Amino acid sequence: MTIHAKGITVALFATCINDVMFPGTPKAVVQVLERLGCRVEFPLDQTCCGQMFTNTGYFDAAVPDVRNYVKAFSGYDYVVGPSGSCVGAVRHQHPMLAEHARDAGLGRAVDEVVARTYDLSEFLVDVLGVTDVGAYFPHRVTYHPTCHSVRVAKVGDRPYRLLQAVKGIDLVDLPAADQCCGFGGTFSVKNPDVSVAMASDKARHVMDTGAEYLVTGDNACLMNIGGILHRENSGVKTIHLAEILAHTEGGDR
Repeated sequence: MTIHAKGITVALFATCINDVMFPGTPKAVVQVLERLGCRVEFPLDQTCCGQMFTNTGYFDAAVPDVRNYVKAFSGYDYVVGPSGSCVGAVRHQHPMLAEHARDAGLGRAVDEVVARTYDLSEFLVDVLGVTDVGAYFPHRVTYHPTCHSVRVAKVGDRPYRLLQAVKGIDLVDLPAADQCCGFGGTFSVKNPDVSVAMASDKARHVMDTGAEYLVTGDNACLMNIGGILHRENSGVKTIHLAEILAHTEGGDR
């Protein structure tokens, strides 16, 4: 594997949902990146990327979040987040919101920071040039490619390639993997019955694989599917990609 991480300073974009509900995920990101030689910092001023406001049409309410993102993450070599959804929102929505605000200075600052913002899987594969991160996870696993990570962040097959390189893993394909789990952020709030039906279909496909674990690169989708899996007493556990990559043979992680 090719790693050129020495001297690289990475800002951890934890995302608000991980910070509040799944703190183990950003911790796992730090473990993986530090194992590969990166220096990782956590900008304390970071907060929500504004995706919920933007997706619901409240552009004016989202602009302060864009300004804060630029302030928090300027000056780092790279910004890395464990969420294709939030990273995709930053790259796709922040330039649009700066234009909406009619602030050319903000637009230039956004362009500069956005160009250095990566989903974890992109950073590992494209920037560090690595798929084998030294992980060990001897379990049967199936992977759900979340909608925003594939369609907006465009991570492609990078998460799958990282999983394939994990020692001891039994990686099985998920039927109808390209179908949405029904979360969609505020979609699940506005259309709860449709969301539950879609999540139930996804959970059924997961159970059909016989997997011990369902893995994704977005905890929001993982939480949505996981709720159905728990309700059905499936025994299938949920885990973020970063947490699998953080596991090592003979270690706690």
